[in-house]
Amino acid sequence: MRSTASSLDGRGGESPVDAIEVESPGIPFSGPLSGPLISPINQRGGSKKSPRFSYPASPSSASLKGKSDIEDDDDETYVEITLDVRDDEVAFHSLKAAAAGGGDAEVDPDVAALARELERRAGLGKSMMRTASSKFKQVSQELRRLASFTRRQGPGKFDRTKTAAAHALRGLKFISKADGAAGWAVVEKRVEELSVDGMIHRSRFGQCIGMKDSKEFAGELFDALTRRRRINGDKITKYELKEFWDQISDPSFDSRLQTFFDMVDKNADGRITEEEVKEIITLSASANNLSKIHEQAEEYAALIMEELDPDNLGYIDIYNLEMLLLQAPSYSSQIGTTNSRNLSQMLSQKLRPTREPNPLVRWYHEVRYFLEDHWKRVWVVVLWLCVCAGLFCWKFVQYRHRAVYHVMGYCVCVAKGAAETLKFNMALILLPVCRNTITWLRTHTRLGKALPFDDNLNFHKVISVGVAVGVCLHAVSHLTCDFPRVLHETDQEYQPMKRFFGNSRPGDYWWFVKGTEGWTGIIMVVLMTLAFTLATPWFRRNRLRLPNPFKRLTGFNAFWYSHHLFVVVYVLLIVHGTFLYLTREWYKKTTWMYLAIPVILYGSERLIRAFRSSVRAVKILKVAVYPGNVLTIQMSKPQGFKYRSGQYIFVNCAAVSPFQWHPFSITSAPQDNYISVHIRTMGDWTRQLKVVFSEVCQPAASGQSGLLRSDYDKNNSLVFPKVLIDGPYGAPAQEYKKYEVVLLVGLGIGATPFISIVKDIVNNMKRLEPDESDDEGSSSSDRGDNAAEEVGGSGSRRHGRTVSGSDQSGSSWSSSSFKTRRAYFYWVTREQGSFEWFRGVMNEVAETDKKSVIELHNFCTSVYEEGDARSALIVMLQSLNHAKHGVDIVSGTRVKSHFARPNWRNVFKRIALNHREQRIGVFYCGAPALTKELRQLATDFSRRTSTKFDFHKENF
Repeated sequence: MRSTASSLDGRGGESPVDAIEVESPGIPFSGPLSGPLISPINQRGGSKKSPRFSYPASPSSASLKGKSDIEDDDDETYVEITLDVRDDEVAFHSLKAAAAGGGDAEVDPDVAALARELERRAGLGKSMMRTASSKFKQVSQELRRLASFTRRQGPGKFDRTKTAAAHALRGLKFISKADGAAGWAVVEKRVEELSVDGMIHRSRFGQCIGMKDSKEFAGELFDALTRRRRINGDKITKYELKEFWDQISDPSFDSRLQTFFDMVDKNADGRITEEEVKEIITLSASANNLSKIHEQAEEYAALIMEELDPDNLGYIDIYNLEMLLLQAPSYSSQIGTTNSRNLSQMLSQKLRPTREPNPLVRWYHEVRYFLEDHWKRVWVVVLWLCVCAGLFCWKFVQYRHRAVYHVMGYCVCVAKGAAETLKFNMALILLPVCRNTITWLRTHTRLGKALPFDDNLNFHKVISVGVAVGVCLHAVSHLTCDFPRVLHETDQEYQPMKRFFGNSRPGDYWWFVKGTEGWTGIIMVVLMTLAFTLATPWFRRNRLRLPNPFKRLTGFNAFWYSHHLFVVVYVLLIVHGTFLYLTREWYKKTTWMYLAIPVILYGSERLIRAFRSSVRAVKILKVAVYPGNVLTIQMSKPQGFKYRSGQYIFVNCAAVSPFQWHPFSITSAPQDNYISVHIRTMGDWTRQLKVVFSEVCQPAASGQSGLLRSDYDKNNSLVFPKVLIDGPYGAPAQEYKKYEVVLLVGLGIGATPFISIVKDIVNNMKRLEPDESDDEGSSSSDRGDNAAEEVGGSGSRRHGRTVSGSDQSGSSWSSSSFKTRRAYFYWVTREQGSFEWFRGVMNEVAETDKKSVIELHNFCTSVYEEGDARSALIVMLQSLNHAKHGVDIVSGTRVKSHFARPNWRNVFKRIALNHREQRIGVFYCGAPALTKELRQLATDFSRRTSTKFDFHKENF
């Protein structure tokens, strides 16, 4: 093969050879050569430059490159160099001036001198030139790569000015902001800590550059960089690491693209085969914890080759990779086109925080905003504090004017004042957990406009603090002040106390302890201390690592059983309030008066649960175990069972514990004819429940969802564990129907109440569209077993709570009261397998929601953020597969997944721009970590925009 090279004289102070033109059978080629034509053989620790080529879009344009450049700039001089190219060698043939404008160019003296020098070297004989063939081997490989590229008649060069392409140009980053923004100084510091004898081993390369969580990916990057520089071995020096760092942190997209291409092109031949594509897919899947993509790497590699290699050449090149990357639509670019850029900038400026210089004005605004956001909570807590203070003062003043004050002093006043608040709080603490009563008030009255029913459990906890304070004041005042004073009084001073303690003064401290008032009080304090301690998050959430003998003191079981010691506490409290030292008249013993109504109400609720659960028998229809330790139970719907989307039920399984009832959010829609729950194993009871049901399950058959599964069959003798349910009960999410626009945010298993809401919105929209064709309805029902199970089998764990569904008659409100016309659903989960939980629901919404009422956004946080090189191939593959098959490779649904965590500020900003002058209902269910951020964003946007956001949350 003969090649002709055209070179700009003296460009950039580099080699005189800057452009190579290859004459392959009928196809000329030219392109810039950024390195010297003849490179020194790489030595250990030495420098080496590799020739770089800029490949043209088509052969026709390539052949005209030199001439057009000359026409554009007459001051530039070009020469033609003719080389003899063999398989492993390059030999100089001749050099002459290139013609400009079709005529003969005048030979420049410098060019003539260069020609004479090269011809002189060539005159030494071909044998002499060929002895240096090893020096030309790299150039030979590059030329062969060029020749292979020219065989493919590809389209014109990709337009990088398009919106998606312009955004993608900022991607393919090997060094993210979190890992490498500090630059070489931080890397150099790591090198000093990790190097051995001044060398960095391949296994520590990832830790040096900030990829310690992606060691396999960093290892492949190391191999690509060493392969490019022909470095042998698995160790590099600090100076070589600096070269590597400069390359991977290069802001140029072409440089990043070439680096990524070199990672895939393991034999450095300029071509990527299907096997190499499969290997990089496997590597990317492992780096992003995508096990299903790892298993299907061969299938996805074939898909990429099918799309990018239509001529069946068996390989793809760097141009195809560039086109695939730049054409892949990104989430950020998609949401950016929804609104006007000017509006978005104006809103960003308006939301920019500005500090008020005057502290009094600043304090006033903070107080005003706080009251606007929390006025319901404020007035309830203030009223409660006022009642407690009033009772304390009333009793304090009353005993201040009694004879015992002259003996016991202010101690008895404090003890009796605290006792009065304690009686009130012990009665009040039962009301927030009367769930049937609260549900009825929430559903059938308008008290919800003034009372924060969503904070019932928080108020329960606040009251418990009041109880603890009352117990401490009462017990400490009596034990450390009142009783010692009585023991140390003189006979004369003791005279007023005879009618309370008897004619003879108590002889010792034991006299007070052994009395009924004493031992009942001490036992109550011990039991209440135990219950209060085991209810704290450290014990209830298993955050403490206790020795083996004490491990049973942590977990939900310990909390549940210790909390039910309140039965003993209330009995002792009534006894303690009956036998009082300083009160003899029955009508002044008011403890039973405080407790009567709350205890009867709470006891009635527990009896209703026992009666209702025994009457409303349920039959288990399906059971499935999903990835992520999630158990799905689908049950028959009891007669007359009615609920609203977003509510929850209590579940009891006697095979695990005959006494424990655990709450789970409802996910199936009210129109469904079954009840379903999704239960994630997060504690002792749920873990044992999964074990019990797994014993009656079998591995899922082909085409069925779940890891394990069991379906009810009349002809099957399989016996499921008995399950009882109680409910439904009200929850914050059920208030979604009051808003025309809702933002639903689910974190992990917290998505379950919103699955019910999403289904309910779809069903109600269908009812509002009577002309909808029967074909759409049948397509939904024909999705089969998988969809039915996943739609109904979703339930959310809210303090252990899961949800159920009911039939159309179960809906307690008509379509005329249905206000919601737009819903944004954001589901954020860490594991790819989580998307199996609700795959049927996602597909149903995507197929039936023709008017785009519901906007679904699935986020997988195990995948690296958009623009990271570790997720670049996943993004490319996702785009290809979704375009061809309409299925997302991560979630397995028709809904395209996004990667990393959402930018919640951008989410709120987009909704505020889309729905100005409207009130948005924001509903969050999940771990408490995200609550503060979402609440603050809802507050900020409500204050500074015309869109108002009402925040509701459920934590588990």
